[in-house]
Amino acid sequence: MVKIVFVMPEGEERTIDAAAGLSIMEAAVRNNVAGIDADCGGACTCATCMVYVPGDWRDRLPPKQKTEQDMLEFCEHATESSRLSCQIKVTEILDGLRLEIPKSQH
Repeated sequence: MVKIVFVMPEGEERTIDAAAGLSIMEAAVRNNVAGIDADCGGACTCATCMVYVPGDWRDRLPPKQKTEQDMLEFCEHATESSRLSCQIKVTEILDGLRLEIPKSQH
């Protein structure tokens, strides 16, 4: 299992164990992580699974595909560090990944 740390807007941390091969969104939903709503179920059409990825982790993630980039452009609180967690597969290289959940999703 891969440990993923979600940092809530108020600073509280929630660490979950995620199975390799799942998306980060799927792992978060299965573990009831607040702020990861995943309204579209992972179809990359709603941005309710957006997370902020710290700079030191960004190069370990696959690049944003056009669909994800387009969706983020319509998201009011998106920044350069924003990713849709439905588009990131859990792999062993992500063990210890820290993701911030936007205040707008609480």
